[in-house]
Amino acid sequence: MRAAVLETQPGELVIDEITLTKPDADEVLIQTVACGLCHSDLHMIDGHLPSPLPAVLGHEAAGIVQAVGDDVTEFEPGDRVVSCLSMFCGNCRECGVGNTWLCENRQALGKRTDGSSRLWRGDVEVNQMTGLGAFAEEMLVHRNAIVQVPDELPLELGALLGCAVITGVGSVVNGARVRPGSTVAVIGCGGVGLNIVQGAAIAGAGRIIAVDLNAEKLALATTFGATDVVNGSDTDAVAAVRELTGGGVDAAFEAIGLPATAQQAFSMIRPGRTAYLVGLPAMGADIELPGTVMLLQGRGLQGLFMGSNNFKRDIPMLANLYLQGRLKLDELVAAKIDLEQVNEGYAAMRTGTEARSVIVF
Repeated sequence: MRAAVLETQPGELVIDEITLTKPDADEVLIQTVACGLCHSDLHMIDGHLPSPLPAVLGHEAAGIVQAVGDDVTEFEPGDRVVSCLSMFCGNCRECGVGNTWLCENRQALGKRTDGSSRLWRGDVEVNQMTGLGAFAEEMLVHRNAIVQVPDELPLELGALLGCAVITGVGSVVNGARVRPGSTVAVIGCGGVGLNIVQGAAIAGAGRIIAVDLNAEKLALATTFGATDVVNGSDTDAVAAVRELTGGGVDAAFEAIGLPATAQQAFSMIRPGRTAYLVGLPAMGADIELPGTVMLLQGRGLQGLFMGSNNFKRDIPMLANLYLQGRLKLDELVAAKIDLEQVNEGYAAMRTGTEARSVIVF
C-alpha cells in the first residue's frame, strides 16, 4: 500500500510502498478513508519531537473495518470507525480509575504483542506514529485505538473527532469543567483552539475571548462561538483580556504550545483560577512562572493531554452533537487533499492561516 514516510528529522514525507503484517488477535485492519493534518505531525517533521525512523505519521483518522483479529468481537468488517491516539489497555492503574487517556501501557499497544512493528518497508521495520500511522491507505491498530461512529457521519469530517475536536472540546468539558456563565480566554485559533471555543460555547460559557495574531482566524472564531476577539499583533493581549473581564477570566486555554503564550494564559486568569496548557510544546521547552503569584493568589497552570478523554464515550457523543447540528465540523476543513499533497498541506499549515487540511483517500 502507499504511505507517507518520514525518513529524516527534519525532513519531508516521501510517498512509498509499505506492507502490513496480518492482524494479531487484538488487532483491526482498517481501510483509511480520511486523515487530518495535525500540528503534532509537523513537530515531528521539523524535528522538534524525536521519533524512531523511518515512520508513517498521521493519527487523526477515520475509515472502514476490513478484518479483525480472532479475539475481537466488538467490530466487524464494514463498521465505520474513528481512531484516537489515546489507546488504552483497560487493566493498568490509570485505566482502573477511569483515566484511560493516561494509560500506563499505551506505548506498548502501538506495536504487535511480541514488540515488533506492524509496518515494513522491505525488510526494514517502520515506526507507526502513536500506534496509528494513518498517512497510509490502510491501518492496522489495536482494538482499543478505534471506536465505531454512526453511518450518517461523513468520515472526512469524523476523522477530526479523533484529535482536534476531542482535544479542544474535551479540554473544556472534561479537563477544565467549564460551567455555564464562566469567562474563558483561548489563545490560538487553529484547529484545536477553534474547538476549545466551540466547547466553551456548548458548555454555556458567558464570555469567550479568542486571542490570535491572524484576523481571519479571529473572524472564524466568532462563528464558533467567540463573543470577543483580541488581535495580539497590535495590542497587549493580557491587558486586553483583563480589561474586557474586569480583572481576568475564570479559565484560559493555551492552544499553541509556546512558553510565551503559556505565560500569557497564566497572566489572564483571576486569582484562584487555572490556566490550561493544551498546545504541544517542543521537546525540552520550559515554562517560567512567578512562584509568589502562584502561591499568594492561588493561581495554577495545568497540562491537559488529548482533552482528558474517554474516547470510546466521547467520540460517539461528539458525532451525535454534529448530527444534531450542535457541533461544527464542516467549517473546520480548509482543504481536502490527496496523499501526494501532504507536504503542500504542511507548508500551508506553516503559514498559520488555515484551520485544517484533510487527506481524503
